[in-house]
Amino acid sequence: MSEKVLVVVDMQNDFIDGALGTDEAVLIVGNVVEKIKHFDGEVVFTRDTHGENYMETQEGRNLPVPHCLKGTEGWKIRSEIAELITEDTKIFNKITFGSVELAEYLRQNKDVKSVTLIGLCTDICVISNAMLIKANLPEVTITVDEKCCAGVTPQSHKNAIEAMKMCQIEIE
Repeated sequence: MSEKVLVVVDMQNDFIDGALGTDEAVLIVGNVVEKIKHFDGEVVFTRDTHGENYMETQEGRNLPVPHCLKGTEGWKIRSEIAELITEDTKIFNKITFGSVELAEYLRQNKDVKSVTLIGLCTDICVISNAMLIKANLPEVTITVDEKCCAGVTPQSHKNAIEAMKMCQIEIE
């Protein structure tokens, strides 16, 4: 693993222009592609992954919009981003907002000095993963690239950015 890691959070069709898509999410796709292409370090991905029983889960009862159902078009990582994935790229499928498996993977690497997060949604999965990583790696620099993130709403995006700043997560 590299000293620098880029975490691409949930850049999936359902969050971009599918079931839970937003105009803001569509607008960041190009920025995300460029960030991945020019990142000097390891790039890993998270992928929101739900089963057919989604509506029976706690999340499904609170957000009754089926999305990112494993194997569907909405579950897939956006094509122009997916084409940058190699066979060695780590993808963490997660059933909830934050990936404990991702945090553990990063914690086990004693070489990691910085982790940058980009993706969707700033106010749910990006902030959840940033906080999990910060809790597991308190001395590692955690950064969120704001121009490569979008929230459920512009206001909730801004709120999440401010909350992360308060938790010593750098914003660029």
